[in-house]
Amino acid sequence: MKYVFGLVTALTIVISPIFAEKGAVVTTPLNYKTKTLDGKEVDLTSYKGKVVLVVNVASACGYTSQYKGMQNIYEKFNKDGFVVLGVPSNEFGGQEPGSNDEIANFCKTNYGVTFPVLEKQMVKGANASPLYKHLTSKETNPKSSGDVKWNFTKFLLGKNGEILGRFESSVDLDDASLVGAVEAALKK
Repeated sequence: MKYVFGLVTALTIVISPIFAEKGAVVTTPLNYKTKTLDGKEVDLTSYKGKVVLVVNVASACGYTSQYKGMQNIYEKFNKDGFVVLGVPSNEFGGQEPGSNDEIANFCKTNYGVTFPVLEKQMVKGANASPLYKHLTSKETNPKSSGDVKWNFTKFLLGKNGEILGRFESSVDLDDASLVGAVEAALKK
């Protein structure tokens, strides 16, 4: 029975269509619920219809200054239907040890963050949150699957929630490839 359930689940994921056309059924990482830093439940389906950049973040990382770029790109394109989702994680060198309240205070005080930041989550391996399991799975993201390697890895989602691209930590938020991908997604 376990085998049959696993097989059915795998087949469902593999054969679920991903269409870019308006109104089509999409297997998407936005089909999950989670919580924000203040403990409020958020249904990620509320972001369907928007272009979303999901970024795992940390407050004591060499890339932490990317919060500024995240805020800038959010402000630049938010009016056009773009949102940044910050996802704190403490998996890489213990660089996000704070509580959700401490993280919220850090983001606001140091970077004036106004984009949504979710509660701290696991982003790799067997204990990854459903959002990150979806973002990194070969079945749901064949083009850029694989474990998150470090903080500030970025996943760009289209308006239907399809995974359009993955940008590693070293890619700044003002990098032409990332900005161009956001602009192209907003035009679709």
